[in-house]
Amino acid sequence: MKVNYNAQAIIANNKLQINDNKLSESIGRLSTGLKIKNAKDNPSGLAMARRMNAQIESMKVAGDSTKDGINIIKTADGVLGEIHGILQRMNELAVKGSTDTITETDRDYIESEFMALKDEIERIAKTTEFNGQTLLDGTFDYRGYATTGGTITGNKIVGGATDPNIRVASYSDNMAGRQYQIQGMNVSYDETEKQLHGLGTGATVSVLDVANGNPLNMTVKQVDGDLVKLEDNEGRELSVSIRDDYSGNIELDLTDIGPMSVQIGANEGQLLDIRIPAVNLTSLGLFGASLKSSMNNFDGSRITESEASRKAIDSIKGALAYVSSLRASLGAYQNRLEKTDANLDSTGENMTASYSQIMDVDMAEEMTTYSTQQVLSQAGVSVLAQANERASLALQLLQ
Repeated sequence: MKVNYNAQAIIANNKLQINDNKLSESIGRLSTGLKIKNAKDNPSGLAMARRMNAQIESMKVAGDSTKDGINIIKTADGVLGEIHGILQRMNELAVKGSTDTITETDRDYIESEFMALKDEIERIAKTTEFNGQTLLDGTFDYRGYATTGGTITGNKIVGGATDPNIRVASYSDNMAGRQYQIQGMNVSYDETEKQLHGLGTGATVSVLDVANGNPLNMTVKQVDGDLVKLEDNEGRELSVSIRDDYSGNIELDLTDIGPMSVQIGANEGQLLDIRIPAVNLTSLGLFGASLKSSMNNFDGSRITESEASRKAIDSIKGALAYVSSLRASLGAYQNRLEKTDANLDSTGENMTASYSQIMDVDMAEEMTTYSTQQVLSQAGVSVLAQANERASLALQLLQ
């Protein structure tokens, strides 16, 4: 029996400290609900969980962004629905004005309402906003720039000057990000009638693809007021607004910049570009539309006012087709965003389950561990007390 060094007490004390540390860790897990509280608990698991958590939180924000995109499209579509209604009313007025049974006074009343509806379309396009951003003025469409007097050098357009009376109205996706030259454009513009002359439907217009020098044989799809709509047999479409007499080449720089980019994922580059083309009298082909025009033919020949109304019917038909096409495109975007939002929810749900598997503690299992460590700690205290008591037994030998 030794007195100076009580090895049994030291052993009991060490085991007590170990059990006490384990008990403290178990209490920490139970109080926080986390299996991994510190990096030492599971270094690789913590790193994996933090990456997952960043992904989960980012997907929540991407989901909010996607919902904003859906709301923007709903706003634009709702306004386009109203414009559809306005165009339908304008069509009714044009039909009413296309008959010679009405009087001149009647025609004046019809024309007054017709022009007021045109102004309302322009007002709606300029004032429709979402979060302070105008939606229907072409802000979120591909941007294109027109110049005149430029030259082609090294497959690029050099020089040239902008003309406020000549501008790019719209173009299709398969023409974005390139430079073109409309060659030999020769038109005149009637400021009173707001009508271009010199081009008729089906006329061939040479458009040069500057980058590779290939000509595109495009034809005139339609001439509405100041707007010349061109197309080819490969689906490329181009619309140019000309509000002046002009003869010569027109250089075009069509960019792929402008569409509204919606973040639809948690990582860089996970974007959806949404095009919302301009909706105004020029894009609708109604800039020069009138029910009382007296000189509205391409060749400048005079026509009766009832014929002008019948011509307006055709222009409104094109405008209705344009708005319908735009609404169909927006509907496709909305469907895609709704599917994206549902996918984000599903992915977030599954990733959260994986994150929980790594980070969350099993409370039932941990409670069992806690009870075991608590019993061991209590037993350790009792054993240590007994070990310390053994040294006092040596006194009995001295009696």
